Amino acid sequence: MSWVGLASVAGGRPQWRAPLQAWRRLPLVCRFIQQEEGVAAVEFGLVAAPFLALLFAILETALVFFAGQALETAAASGSRLILTGQAQTQGFDAARFKGAVCSRISGLFNCENNLHIDVQSYRSFAAIPSGLPIKDGELSNQFIYQPGGPGDIVLVRLMYEWPVHVSLVGLTLANMSGGRRLLMSTVAFRNEPYK
Repeated sequence: MSWVGLASVAGGRPQWRAPLQAWRRLPLVCRFIQQEEGVAAVEFGLVAAPFLALLFAILETALVFFAGQALETAAASGSRLILTGQAQTQGFDAARFKGAVCSRISGLFNCENNLHIDVQSYRSFAAIPSGLPIKDGELSNQFIYQPGGPGDIVLVRLMYEWPVHVSLVGLTLANMSGGRRLLMSTVAFRNEPYK
């Protein structure tokens, strides 16, 4: 039975009493289901939480990739100080080298607490170790500063513990304990024959 059929015209005036009475006789649940006002608000309420979670996860992933690229750039420019011999001839120690690297990435990173620098020299490229310096979800604290001399092979690693805030059901960017992700940039090179 349609509304048009129920609204019969008698004497030129529509009579809405029959559908109104039929509407009142329906149980409350049926009336609730048949209502169409506020459908957009209800649908948004159902979709809002997953949508916002996905949106924040995408933003955090983009921020992690951006931070990784910034760390790569800082590692390349900081390594140039060792490659050209500037760090060795100017007497850089670990703290001064870290300060030079941090000056290139200030604003995005908390260099003082979360940035770790490891500079080691090797006899050959084959002797350079591979793998992440993570054990049991924690970063190894055995970092040294050994820039080498002219012609030495040097490995510069910058490691940053990035806090991860958003994780979807079982999916997270964290690869360390405490909801942190290790961002690492590695540069291997042979020092120039500086004097």
